[in-house]
Amino acid sequence: MSHPDDSSENGLPIRLLHDRILVRLEGAEGERRSSAGIVIPATASVGKRLSWATAVGVGPNVRMVVSGDRVLFDPDERSEVELHGRDYILLRERDVHAVAARRVENDATGLYL
Repeated sequence: MSHPDDSSENGLPIRLLHDRILVRLEGAEGERRSSAGIVIPATASVGKRLSWATAVGVGPNVRMVVSGDRVLFDPDERSEVELHGRDYILLRERDVHAVAARRVENDATGLYL
């Protein structure tokens, strides 16, 4: 019998608990490009930079994020896990700073970008 919060429909071998969110980073870490196309090496000194990731699974107590949402979080405060040879990051919902979602509604709160 499948549990309603089971993440097996995503091909994940785990069921997330409480307010946990499993995300996959977008793109490779390290070098990045500016909007003008200039390559910025990973060693470049910048201020605290937040990262975007895609939610691939959410726990039963997560209220504001659904699987498929792009979330903004601080990469310095993360726990990494490997599942089926892929790297993921495990976050608490409170560690998510913002959600960029296509499902934004007219009466949406300020949480969505």
